[in-house]
Amino acid sequence: MRKGILSVAAVALVTTAGIAVAQQAQTPPRPYYVGNEGVGLPVAPAAPDATQVPFAAASSNVKMYGALYSVESCVYDATRGVIVAPNRGVGQAIRANDAWIALINHDGTVHTPRWVGIQNPGAQRDNMDPPLVLNEPFGSFIHNGILYLADRDGGVPNTEPGATGNTPSVAVIRMFDMATGAPAGSITVEGTTGLNDITVAADGTIYGTNSGGVVNEQNPNAADTWQVWKINPDGTSSIFIQGAPLNRPNGIEIDNDGNIVVVNIGSPDVITFAPDGTVVKTEQAAQTGNDGLVIMPDGTKYVSSVTLGGISMIPADGSPATLIAENVPSAASMCYDSDANQLVVPLNANNGLAFIALP
Repeated sequence: MRKGILSVAAVALVTTAGIAVAQQAQTPPRPYYVGNEGVGLPVAPAAPDATQVPFAAASSNVKMYGALYSVESCVYDATRGVIVAPNRGVGQAIRANDAWIALINHDGTVHTPRWVGIQNPGAQRDNMDPPLVLNEPFGSFIHNGILYLADRDGGVPNTEPGATGNTPSVAVIRMFDMATGAPAGSITVEGTTGLNDITVAADGTIYGTNSGGVVNEQNPNAADTWQVWKINPDGTSSIFIQGAPLNRPNGIEIDNDGNIVVVNIGSPDVITFAPDGTVVKTEQAAQTGNDGLVIMPDGTKYVSSVTLGGISMIPADGSPATLIAENVPSAASMCYDSDANQLVVPLNANNGLAFIALP
C-alpha cells in the first residue's frame, strides 16, 4: 500500500472509531451521586437507567479500617454521628482531582470508605452533572449543613508549548451539601496560593490561614507571607491579619464570643483576635510547631503540635497549658467528636487518625 493511501479496511476502522468517539462524546452526563453510605455492596448507586441493586451492609462480624490517605483535617458530623475525613489523595502534580471524603465511626472503623469522590479522576468525575472537583483539601468545617473545604486549583504540570514546571496554584473554598454530598459552590481566593485551616463565623464569613514560609537568609521577607484571610459571604476576600504577631499561622477557630483564634507553627502563641483585627489576648501552648485547634463550650482549648507531637490543654481560667498526650506523629488539624467526648487527630502522611478520650 502506497504511503498516504488507506485500505478499505483501514478506512472502515477509522470510520468506526470516529463513530465510537462521537457516540462517547454525546453520552449525556450522569446525575451527580455519592457512594452508598456504609460498608457493603454495591459501593455506588446504580445508574438512573439501570435496574437498582439495593444496598446490603457487610455482615455484622466484618470491621473495616483504613480508607484514609494524606488526611490533614477532620470535622465531626453530629447529624450522622460520624467523623468526616477529607483525603487529599496524591498531589496535583501527579494526578489532579484525586481527593475524596471518607466517613469514620467513633472507634476508627469505616462508616463509608468513599462518600464524596467515589468516582475516579478524569472522565468519571468530569461526566457528571455537576462535575466533581476536589483536588487537595486541607482545612474543613461544617456550618449550616454545608461542608467547607480549603482546596486549591492549579499546581499541575504546565502543558503549554515551551513551558516548564507547574501551573500557578490558587486557593479555592469548595462547599458540599452535607445532606446529599452535592457540590454547593466554590470561591476562588485570588492572591493566595493556598489556605491551610479554615473556620466559619455565624454570619457565614470564612477565615483561613496561609502559613507562609520560614524567615532565613534566602527568604528574609517571609513574614509577609504569614496571613489570615477573610472571605465575606458575598465571595469577596481580603487579608485580615498579616505578619506579626502571626508566625506561620495554622489552626484557626471561632471562640464562644465570636473572636478569631489562631495558633502558630513558629511559636507556641495562641492568639485571639477580635473581628476588627485587634488582639484580645495571647496564650501559650505547651509546645511550638502547632497545627490543630479545638475550643470547647467551656472555653478550654486543645492544641496539637504537628512537629513535636504533643496535645496541649489550655484551661479557660488562664492556668498554664499542660500536655495531655505526647509523641503523636504529625498531629494535624484535629476535631472534637462530641458524642464520644474525644479528640480525633489526623496523622497527615501517616494515613491514619488518632483518638484521645477526654475526661
